[in-house]
Amino acid sequence: MTINEKLDNNIRLNLEDGVALYDMDLLELGKYASKIREDRFNRKTYYNVNRHINPTNICKDVCQFCAYSASRKNPNQYTMTHEEILNTVKNSVENGIKEVHIVSAHNPKTGLKWYLEIFQKIKEKYPKIHIKALTAAEIHFLSEEYNKSYEEIIDMMIYYGVDSMPGGGAEIFNEDVRKKICGGKVTSPQWLEIHKIWHQKGNKSNATMLFGHIESRKDRIDHILRLRELQDITGGFNAFIPLVYQKENNYLKVKDFPTAQEILKTFAISRIMLDNIPNIKAYWVTSSIKLALLAQEFGANDLDGTIEKESINSAAGANSANGMKQNEFIELIKNSGFEPVERDSLYNELS
Repeated sequence: MTINEKLDNNIRLNLEDGVALYDMDLLELGKYASKIREDRFNRKTYYNVNRHINPTNICKDVCQFCAYSASRKNPNQYTMTHEEILNTVKNSVENGIKEVHIVSAHNPKTGLKWYLEIFQKIKEKYPKIHIKALTAAEIHFLSEEYNKSYEEIIDMMIYYGVDSMPGGGAEIFNEDVRKKICGGKVTSPQWLEIHKIWHQKGNKSNATMLFGHIESRKDRIDHILRLRELQDITGGFNAFIPLVYQKENNYLKVKDFPTAQEILKTFAISRIMLDNIPNIKAYWVTSSIKLALLAQEFGANDLDGTIEKESINSAAGANSANGMKQNEFIELIKNSGFEPVERDSLYNELS
């Protein structure tokens, strides 16, 4: 059976099929991905009004692709106080945010209590705000640092007010590539195990894939299939987010940056392969807003949100340091021929 016959008959694709999709004409590939998207969401494109907070950039790990960590190229170390974080949340709540997204470095000086108490303080003061916090990489770091199991850390997160988990730290699951770009950080099986435990507690999370560096197309498909396999078991992933590698200020020295066609094909293939993860997010922070808008025609149905401020990807060259205004976001989606729909963090439609 040919790849087109499988696509026409909605037959689930395997690793070889996924790699073969990259050889398909971009517009033909987009046609298949767009049909799946429109069957599920019509012309709706989701966004949320959120605030990213990166509380500290001091990190014990040395990831070759990272420009955010203060342990190497960035001499400007910082750690926000609880008061600074709460003031940031206060200002953002006044701007209408529904979600605070808290992700940062692996700082051995701050402590587990420091994290848990800020979650509690935010929840006590703003009980309606959704807290999305701590990647699987951060959970692994805290688990090792405090000699606690993943489940113990997760139970504490839930008790102190964390509502969902972001998808960061997945990078690429191929173990050889992972060893080169982020050796010492959470392993692929550990990342998947942490999300599995989180899902088994009845909670939702996202999943990411960092691509466009030293990985191969086969590595990307392998990554996607590992996520699909876990989703078959738990059903806990809300969204898949292909993150485009940012090339400035890091040690990977990538020369062959992916073309726009390669990026759009990756979005389309993600939509086609991940038949069990409902939302494909074109995170405009890493892809650029122009390419994210175009990705709507290649399977993406979510563009993330306003974010207000972003430090991690902007340190590596992304044009995202100050976020985007909601009215501008809405107009961009409308002008690209789609219907903007504000959602909450769990993809319930708000307006």
